[in-house]
Amino acid sequence: MRLGGGEFGEDGVSMAGVPGPVPVSREAATDVAVSVRRVEMAYPGLKAVDDVSFELATGAFLTILGPSGSGKTTLLRMIAGFQTPTAGDIFIAGEPVRAVPPYRRSIGMVFQRLALFPHLSAAANVAFPLRMRRFDARTIPERVERYLELVRLGGLGNRRIHELSGGQQQRVAIARALVFEPDLLLLDEPLASLDRKLREEMQLEFRRIQRELGVTTINVTHDQREALIMSDEIIVMDKGRVQQMGRPTVTYRAPANPFVAGFIGVTNFLSGKVHGCGDGRVTLGVGDMVTTGHAAAGNLPAGALADAALRAEQIRIAASAEALAGLATVAPGTVADVIFEGERVVYEVRLDQISGVTLRVFDHDPAEHAGFAAGARVFLGWNPRDLLVFAR
Repeated sequence: MRLGGGEFGEDGVSMAGVPGPVPVSREAATDVAVSVRRVEMAYPGLKAVDDVSFELATGAFLTILGPSGSGKTTLLRMIAGFQTPTAGDIFIAGEPVRAVPPYRRSIGMVFQRLALFPHLSAAANVAFPLRMRRFDARTIPERVERYLELVRLGGLGNRRIHELSGGQQQRVAIARALVFEPDLLLLDEPLASLDRKLREEMQLEFRRIQRELGVTTINVTHDQREALIMSDEIIVMDKGRVQQMGRPTVTYRAPANPFVAGFIGVTNFLSGKVHGCGDGRVTLGVGDMVTTGHAAAGNLPAGALADAALRAEQIRIAASAEALAGLATVAPGTVADVIFEGERVVYEVRLDQISGVTLRVFDHDPAEHAGFAAGARVFLGWNPRDLLVFAR
């Protein structure tokens, strides 16, 4: 890890006068960029982060995902050095960093509040960390222009911050965080304040830039779509603990527990009693209905209470049971509400056999299908692979 630099505090405050690069001994080259080992952050009566461990490969993009209060931002702040863990250790490029202050960690950061200097031009904002790190002044203009080109702001370096759009300001912040080639890029919900269209565009931009540079990146967000689009790995946190870490496809398709299943995607839950289980296939009684699914982990004993997760896009809807004849479970119901979302229609359906339960169902091709109005009688269907059963 290259130590020396980091002239931005949490709010982008200048830290002029900080010593230049400090040579340090380092371990042999490693493919692990960040190692977090049993880290905790405890306050009186509360563990904001509780026994968190993970390793992140060099060049990977990790998103830490979770609701407000889950501990994700506290974990990021400990990696950045703004907070010191009450237990555990953090290593960056093989070096322990507990005693290394933030300004000496080779870390670039982009915050939700971009902390750009309004009195400086875009180019001067990008050049600022280079000047603070005492880069050769003759090389700075070329490097700044290169990074402005990288974020697609070529030719706009002379513009003041107020002359740039919100998306362009985001790009300046990205260039500033990357221009000194840090070992690690940390993103603290930098897209949260953008409108949806711009946020989705910038998600793709972040991913493009990260792949082009190969910089190891940790992003914190509560936006599940952002996590799925941008990440090589996702950590899902709740109440200070890691609930699951895995590739986006695995996290979405094979959630480790009901919390992950419910937090990512639109998921329906059915609660019932296990009638039987073998080879991972579960027969579950839910209300007056018997359905089949697959066990999330191991076989479940007969009579056990269980919760089953069923994603909205995995349910089929039709006007007749015959149209769903190939599915293992077919259940009648009544449409309670119809929600048009442009690219899809969401139906809320009350099942006859399960009192008080409403299932959400997606129709992703409403233009090609006959729609159903509120009050319409319909049938829902799914296969065992669609229903993931968790022991309660």
